[in-house]
Amino acid sequence: MIDLVSMLKKFSLCTILGLALGLVAVPSGARAANPLEMNFGLFGPRYEGLLPPCESALPAITTQFAEKESVYWNSALQITGYDRVRETAFRPWTSDNIPRRYCHARAMMSDGRLRAVDYSIIEDGGLAGYGPGVEWCVVGLDRNWAYNPRCRAARR
Repeated sequence: MIDLVSMLKKFSLCTILGLALGLVAVPSGARAANPLEMNFGLFGPRYEGLLPPCESALPAITTQFAEKESVYWNSALQITGYDRVRETAFRPWTSDNIPRRYCHARAMMSDGRLRAVDYSIIEDGGLAGYGPGVEWCVVGLDRNWAYNPRCRAARR
């Protein structure tokens, strides 16, 4: 019984102290936002849907693939050329989504094998949202399984 009484006294003392500190910290009146604190230019996405053709992403894929293979997988494998480049979809979802152009190509590898490449060009998907970006996957060489199985997640 004594423990309950002492706990209630401590609780009420903490409650009173908390309320007193809360009243002291409240400013006397509301203030308007400083003009420098306002969010000018944050009006939401305004995508135009102007994306380059599928062929424009191939140099970026070649460079990024070579870098990924050498840095992360200690491999000298590179893409030496492409053929059968074609678009598979353009903005396949609703118009409110970020515009994407989905493409497919065959890549000739430095080991002499042909491999399929699935990729998408994304509006404002480049570095810091500047310019188009590209997401890609080489079938059979998705070693970290980012687009597994067989690059299915990189397709539309």
